[in-house]
Order: sequence, then structure tokens, then C-alpha cells
Amino acid sequence: MTVDSVVMKKLVVLGVALLGLLTASLSHAAWNADWKQRVKIGLNTAAEGLPLAAAVDSVPVLIRLHTGNFAFAEAKPDGTDLRFVAGDDKTPLKFHIEKFDGLNELALIWVQMPKLTPGTKAEFIWLYYGNPAAAAGDDAKGTYDAAQGLVYHFSEREVVPQDSTANANHAVRSTAKVSGTGLIGGGISFDGSSELALPSTPSLKSGANGLTLSFWIKPSDAADAAIYTQTEGAAPLRVSVRGGKLVAQSGALTATASAPLNAGAWQHVAVVAKDGLAIYLSGQESARAAGTVPDLNGAAVIGKGFKGDIDELQVSTTARSADWIKTAAQSQGPDQKLVVYGQAEGEAEGEAGPSYLKILLGAVTLDGWVVIGILMIMFVISVWVMITKTMFVRAAARDNDRFKPLYEQMLRRIATDGAADDPSANEEKEAAKKFRSSPLFRLYASGAQEMRGRFAAYAVSGRAPTLSDPSINAIRATVDARLVRELQKLNSQMVLLTICIAGGPFLGLLGTVVGVMITFAAIAAAGDVNVNAIAPGIAAALVATVAGLAVAIPALFGYNYLTSKISELTSDMQVFIDEFVTRMAENYSAG
Repeated sequence: MTVDSVVMKKLVVLGVALLGLLTASLSHAAWNADWKQRVKIGLNTAAEGLPLAAAVDSVPVLIRLHTGNFAFAEAKPDGTDLRFVAGDDKTPLKFHIEKFDGLNELALIWVQMPKLTPGTKAEFIWLYYGNPAAAAGDDAKGTYDAAQGLVYHFSEREVVPQDSTANANHAVRSTAKVSGTGLIGGGISFDGSSELALPSTPSLKSGANGLTLSFWIKPSDAADAAIYTQTEGAAPLRVSVRGGKLVAQSGALTATASAPLNAGAWQHVAVVAKDGLAIYLSGQESARAAGTVPDLNGAAVIGKGFKGDIDELQVSTTARSADWIKTAAQSQGPDQKLVVYGQAEGEAEGEAGPSYLKILLGAVTLDGWVVIGILMIMFVISVWVMITKTMFVRAAARDNDRFKPLYEQMLRRIATDGAADDPSANEEKEAAKKFRSSPLFRLYASGAQEMRGRFAAYAVSGRAPTLSDPSINAIRATVDARLVRELQKLNSQMVLLTICIAGGPFLGLLGTVVGVMITFAAIAAAGDVNVNAIAPGIAAALVATVAGLAVAIPALFGYNYLTSKISELTSDMQVFIDEFVTRMAENYSAG
């Protein structure tokens, strides 16, 4: 083997290695390096997911984002940096955002799936985010195929519902109430007299391909009522409730659902008109009447005489397949099993397992951060009090121990002569600097000053200094007053620790309760009830309680320690006063 061939082989091996490293380093942003984060979203059409009998083309699938499956803090507050890419990591997918609430961490996004293959768990798409410079990329009109004539999400705040498709088939009029408690974001409520009128346009007329009407419904009761009534055509389509069951009628054809509607519960309803009438409840065929259905016009009135709520109203100018309807019904409801959310990937990819602390902190809501911020301030204050107070009581105990052996000697030398250059007075000035942290010295100094003032007259007359009982009592009162001030200094700021001990857990509990309330409200609004949706929000809410305990527990230990030390100093001062008065009476009493 020649030297050149050896060198060539080494270069090839090195090139392959470098290519592998480059591929690994860019694996988190293969589609576009400007987007720093992505989430893998699986599409499970196997038996344990949403089982399909045949492939489904161009079906919009609802993606529900919440604290359990998406890091809102790493995306733009309005969600304009969201992008959906097919599993090949190259093909952008059409989508549009129905709702994106970065504050409450809840989003509803419709993504058009070009094709769903039955019986597989291997299919997936990518959700990219994390590009602060990204412009809005959603496309409501492109999310639906040409056969989709009308889609009302009822998520707008306009009185008249707006069509999300390119056909702009906005409602003609509406006296129904727009509600924020629909199954998917918003909804519309009917009270028995209100109605919603659909326009008469060519894009809503059925032809050879038939017509599909679908919506989510939650009736208030099982009373008979008209739900959908076309107002044009020789044999208009009518959908109503009779005897608690759904009935579809067109001319002489009548189809009655085999199962009743459940009052007070959301159910998906679809009516297909082609070669007869078919009714689907929750994605399953419930009735079929064979026959000929003439072309149907789009003009219709919805809800006249009906009491209840309706959400996600759709009209297609084609007969959707049974699997298409099943996908729509079971991917939009709260118990959907089609969409499986994976772990986020990004610049921190490659770490050993997920960061639970990052997940918890990322799921904490604004109100939780407010409570945690207050608790952090309380923690800093409590630590500062414990440190400064510990230094204070230790210095006091140290200087007390140094002063005790000297105070009797200093007491005997008070009554020397009372002059300005009195040696005992000079010694006390030096002692005040030496024992500046000693409360015992300050007690002694207050009593000595009283004694020195009384002994000054004796020094001038040359008589022996004596103290009467009233004088001794007066001096003791002065020393007792000094004791009160010393105790106030020792106990100052201790109330801050008691506030942290008592208030910390309650503040943490408040943050937890509010966080749990917001989590359940967000889950109710999203309609996605599963452990992945609930667990992160609840866990993040409990962070506030942990923060409250983290404030209270050290403060409790510090408070008990400082209380014991202050109690020791208090006992020393009380004993000292008794000894001081006893020595003073023994040395200078007039009796």
C-alpha cells in the first residue's frame, strides 16, 4: 500500500468523523438554525392511539400546548415564532393559531397533516420555536383544503362569527352569545330564541361530491329542537333533536341516530349527505339512510329553538370519509390519543435526562413568581437578621465575660474623690471602649454615674461616701431602666423572624392555591385532561409552598437559637443588677 493511499484513507475517515460531528451539532436545528428549540410531536394511528382503517389526507389536527408539553418562556409571547415542519425536517406545514396565551401558558393551533398513515406510531412532525426575530408564519386560509367551505372557531370577540377559510363565509347575523367556555377555546351559546345565520354563497353549495356538516354540541337538555336548518333548495337539509336523539332529514330521507345525545356533555356530530344521509357521533357512524340527495345550498339557520352550546362548526362541499371524520372527532376532543408530545430539544440538548428544576421553574406562572419574589425578599431579610443578631449576641456575651472579673474592683474605686481627673472615671472611659458590646458594662456605667454624682459632695467635705436607702432604690431604678433599653436592643428585629416563620408558609400556600386554580382553569379551557397536562402545573404551583417553607424553616431555627442566647444574656443582666445593688449597699450603705 502506497503512502498516498494511506493518507487518502485517513482523510476520508477524518471527513466522515467531521461530518458526523457537524450533523450531531446541528441536529436540533436541521430545518433552520435561527430556531433554537423544537419539540417532536408524534402521530399515533396504531391500536393504542387513534386507529385508522385507511389513510386520511389533508386533515387539520388540533395541537394543544400547555405547561405540560411546551416551554412558553422560550417562545415569543404571541407565538409568532412557531413553525411546524414535517417529519423529513424539510417541508413546512400549513397552520394557524386559534389562541396563544403566553401569560397563562395555553395555546390552540390547527396544523394541516398532508397524510396520516393507518396503523403506525412512527409518524411525527416537528414544532420549532425560539426565534425572537421571526415574523408571524401562520396561514389560516392555507390550513384547509379547497373542499372546506366554512370553519367557525368562535374564538373571536366579534358578535358575528368569522370564517377561517379562504372563502370568507362570515355569518350573516347572530343573536347567540359568544362564550369563552367552548370545548376548543371559545364557543357560542343558544338560549332557545337566538340564532346564527349562514350565508348563501357558491362555495357552500354541494355538488356531485356531496356535503359534510360537523360541529361539537353540548345541549342543556334533551328537549326537541332544531339545530341546523337550510333555508334554500328543493329538499333542504335539516338536523334536529327529537326524543333525545339526533335526526337528519332531506326531503323524504330521514336518518335517526341509534344513540341519544347526552345533555350537559360535549359530543362531536357529523352529517354526511351523499347517496343518502349518514350521522356520526363522536367519530362513529350512528345512522345511515340510503337514497338520493339533491344539491344542497349553503344558506342555513343554526340554533333556532335550541338551548346549549356549539363549537367548531365546519361545512365541507364533499363527503368526508369515515376515517376523516373519526380523526377530526377524536383528535379535537379532551381524550385524544393521536397526538403524542415529546421532550423539547435545543441548545441544551445532550444533557443526561430532562432538567426537572428547569421544568418546574418554566411552568411557574406570573402569580407564582410574584409570591416567590416576596418570599425571596423575606428570606434575605431573615438571613440578614440572623447573621447580624448572632454577631451582636456573641459580641455581647464575649465582652460580658471579659468585664465580669473587673466590675467589683471598679465599683470599689468609684468614691475616690469625685474630681474631674478622677482615676475611676478615666478608667471607665477606657473600659467603655474596651467593653463597648457588653450590656453588663452599660448597666454598671449607668449605676456608677448615679453613684459618682452623689459622692461628689462627700469628696469636697472630706466625709466618707455613704448611700441612704432611698438613694440605693433610686440608683436601682436607673439601672432597671437601662436594663429595659438593653432588652429592647437585644430583641430588636426579632419580630422580622417571627413574621418570616408565620407568614412564609401562608404566602407559599397562597401561591400554590392560586397556581392550582390557574392550572385547572387552563386545562379546562384547553380541554386536554391528562397527567402530562396537570402534573407540571401542579408541581410548579407547589414550588411556592417549598419557597415558603425554605423561608420559614431556617428562620425558625435561627429564632430559637437567638432566643436562647438572648435569654442567657437577660438572666446574666438580672443577676448582675442584683449583685451590683448588693455590693453597692454592702460597701456604701449608711446603715
